[in-house]
Amino acid sequence: MPDEAPGSAAEQPQAPARKRPKPGERRVQILQALAAMLEQPGAERITTAALAAKLDVSEAALYRHFASKAQMFEGLIEFIEQTVFTLVNQIAEREQAGTAQAARTVGMLLQFAEKNPGMTRVMVGDALVFENERLQQRMNQFFDKIESSLKQSLRTAADGDGSATPSLDAQVRASMLTAFVVGRLQRFARSGFRRAPSEHLEASLARML
Repeated sequence: MPDEAPGSAAEQPQAPARKRPKPGERRVQILQALAAMLEQPGAERITTAALAAKLDVSEAALYRHFASKAQMFEGLIEFIEQTVFTLVNQIAEREQAGTAQAARTVGMLLQFAEKNPGMTRVMVGDALVFENERLQQRMNQFFDKIESSLKQSLRTAADGDGSATPSLDAQVRASMLTAFVVGRLQRFARSGFRRAPSEHLEASLARML
């Protein structure tokens, strides 16, 4: 049998097969890429074309995993909700004192934002301005639930302090703490992530609680 000619198909190096993502893995990659793009200070509205380019896939590939860009943002919101409220429940189980529960909840929220700048822009609504209105409503409900959780913790503290109006005292403090958190997150996002949300946190909480 004659030798193969130089440069024949037998001698050509085989291109490595492109590894196919596992089920669900591509969805996670899309959400991670979206969050990373949101971390860029001053980022304008993110398009599916830019997101597809970052992932080196077609826009059609994105829509095989998400029916719309709104669904992609809902995926980020679900991550925020699941992570934060799991931690809120853990704090409630581990901390007996209501005031300590509230302080740790506030600290946890601000630390979560520092570690996830892109998620912060979703939480404060900056990233949702041009998106479906239901996304902003869902984030509003998120902070309503945070305020309710803080109120529950502070109601316990007010009862222990012998307050004549424990429900009112707890509501006022919970509202103030929630506004403080939202304000710190907005400042963090609008400073291009330079002003840390946890700046002077202990001193701030000491004055409020």
